[in-house]
Amino acid sequence: MKLEIFIRMLSFALVFLLVAAWEFRRPRRVLTTSKKRRWICNLGLTLFNPVAVRLVFPVVAVDMALWAEGRGWGVLNTLELPFALEMILGVLAMDLVIYFQHVLFHAVPALWRLHRVHHTDLDYDLTTGLRFHPLEIFLSMALKLAAVAVIGPPVAAVLAFEVLLNGMAMFNHGNIQIPARLDCILRKFVVTPDMHRVHHSVIIKETNSNYGFNISWWDRLLGTYRDRPARGHEGMTIGLAQFRDPARLTLPWLLVLPALGDPGPQPINRH
Repeated sequence: MKLEIFIRMLSFALVFLLVAAWEFRRPRRVLTTSKKRRWICNLGLTLFNPVAVRLVFPVVAVDMALWAEGRGWGVLNTLELPFALEMILGVLAMDLVIYFQHVLFHAVPALWRLHRVHHTDLDYDLTTGLRFHPLEIFLSMALKLAAVAVIGPPVAAVLAFEVLLNGMAMFNHGNIQIPARLDCILRKFVVTPDMHRVHHSVIIKETNSNYGFNISWWDRLLGTYRDRPARGHEGMTIGLAQFRDPARLTLPWLLVLPALGDPGPQPINRH
């Protein structure tokens, strides 16, 4: 347990500092709102959510993997496969689950109310990838626990996936400049900032695209891929049309935002 926490915290710190330095040296877009105000909100949620999860859940995903392994739960625990293949299949399966979870949070109005906290950020940088309502984090953890019990991935695969998901969330939300040719190659395999930024467009048909966090294949295979925003990355508007006042996007407001107003036109089933 202590080793898991150390690995997660070390990887988080390294990726955060790397992407933050990259944003400082080579920003992709000029920020439109107060970075200090946004970072207080986003990092406030970042600090609160893991503590809340540990208080609410007696086990987390790695613990569930240990239980599943010991009790023979899950598909992979019933098969005799090379460990390397189990690792690959475990990470891919977990990533596909998170893709479908993301789609679900856009499809169901009640879940969209929670997820729109993530989309209300008026700018786009690495802290946007950490901006989630605590209730969404709780539901996501419950789904991950169920997925681990059904899939039965190795403990190492679950830890690797958790580290990868956290690091990639900061990377692909980074306000970082990547040469177009390199981005074109990278996004054949992983989700790049220019690919995922489209998902944060104020234009609804763009919001409902590019759901992947880690691997870019799911969007391509399942028809949700969009190459670029209609107005270009420099000209696009980030956020949601119904939440444009920075004074109403402070940390206290974000915590109560799911209860405010209509869920809006974004949910998929309204189209």
